[in-house]
Amino acid sequence: MKSINPDDFRVIDKIELSKLPTELNIDADDDEKEEELLNIQQKLSKRQDIMYAHNRYAVLICLQGMDTSGKDSLIREVFKEFNSRGVVVHSFKTPNSTELEHDYLWRHYLALPEKGKFTVFNRTHYENVLVTRVHPEYILFENLPGIEKVEDITPNFWENRMEQINNFEKHIVQNGTVVLKFFLHMSKEEQRKRLLKRLESGEDNWKFSAGDLKERERWDDYMKYYEEAINKTSKENVPWFVIPADDKEMARVIVAKIIWEEIQKLTDIQEPELDPKIKANIDLYKEQLRK
Repeated sequence: MKSINPDDFRVIDKIELSKLPTELNIDADDDEKEEELLNIQQKLSKRQDIMYAHNRYAVLICLQGMDTSGKDSLIREVFKEFNSRGVVVHSFKTPNSTELEHDYLWRHYLALPEKGKFTVFNRTHYENVLVTRVHPEYILFENLPGIEKVEDITPNFWENRMEQINNFEKHIVQNGTVVLKFFLHMSKEEQRKRLLKRLESGEDNWKFSAGDLKERERWDDYMKYYEEAINKTSKENVPWFVIPADDKEMARVIVAKIIWEEIQKLTDIQEPELDPKIKANIDLYKEQLRK
């Protein structure tokens, strides 16, 4: 399989989503993709075990994408070789009554990964500048000072939220959390096919919601706000990666490859050494256990 360069997907300069591919043309069949993913899965699993023992860095994987973009299956496949103690997945739905009694980032702080662990946000804190921009009436449930009606939500309100999110991510990165953000970039036509497949499949039609079609009608709005959010919050130490997602198998390989390459940059990670006192008496302990 052709080598994948993570920098090809990293957002460094201003992007236009409409000009970025939703499918990567690479000379590889499904078997080759599966083999490549398995290879990266195993390397990630071993690395995570060492990171768990090292207990210094945490890793936060943020996944965003339109309905049917493949977030759930990507999580299942990319992290399937991980020790269950080493990875936690949080799927953020509509805020509940308790969460609405706090600021919008509160529930995300609570879900951050512990040192040595990976956490995946399946939908993320970015919902607060995506869904709420398409449906600004949702902001009213937050009961914010000075916001009595939708008309009170000015462009400056959203600018402030972007800045708050940047500050949130800067804070956790400076305290040892690696943050990698992935937008699964799927075409509108591919989404149509996947939604139709859900309806036609006896196994998957339970996933379909009439609301999916209503949100699909706002596709252009979502792309506009995704583009703005990505451009304003992709930083050197907290990058966004735009992943062509029309081919689910290829998207999984790309994401796994990027995660592997990024954590390889943590060159100080090493397995902890045995306590010198224990090491000096290791033969004695072995003898006791053989009795």
